[in-house]
Amino acid sequence: MKTRRKVILITDGDEYARHAVEHVAKEIGGRCITMSHGNPSSRSGKELVRMIKMTPYDPVLVMFDDSGFIGEGSGEKALMYVATHRDIEVLGIIAVASKTRRREWTKVDICIDRDGNLTPYGVDKFGNPELEIGRITGDTVYCLDQLNVPLIVGVGDIGKMGRNDSSKTGSPITKLAVQIILERSGFLEKPNSGINADS
Repeated sequence: MKTRRKVILITDGDEYARHAVEHVAKEIGGRCITMSHGNPSSRSGKELVRMIKMTPYDPVLVMFDDSGFIGEGSGEKALMYVATHRDIEVLGIIAVASKTRRREWTKVDICIDRDGNLTPYGVDKFGNPELEIGRITGDTVYCLDQLNVPLIVGVGDIGKMGRNDSSKTGSPITKLAVQIILERSGFLEKPNSGINADS
């Protein structure tokens, strides 16, 4: 029986996100599919699954971006393919808030604001808490409600949030989101995870 690869999906893929996700992957001892970055995403789901399988160890962080495309864009098509592939186990999703021309939104289990506080309220792209509980607005979140995943964490714009998530300061908001997913998915309890929860 094949071992399913453990992945975290991230609904952002611009240059700021790439630097943040690469940094966090290194910090937590995981891997980042750097070639998944793009605004919008240019890699197909099939290509990404192949890249995921080539990585030496888990967890694997993968980026997807629709660049404001309304409805199911290239990023979401690739995300759906990866998320439902039989050889992939999704540990969780980091849903990234943005300003969209037409408000597309998704339910989230928890959010992290720009100051690193956990909140049941949604956040905007700057990481500020909003008024509604359990949902965020974004441009690559259209399909997330269709997926059965353990946890969806909402955050502001990765690598930004008024420099509060800059890769130069360790991208602490993105890192916290990844750590929460690893903890709540039970990944850290597995003997071969090789990851220190306090890293």
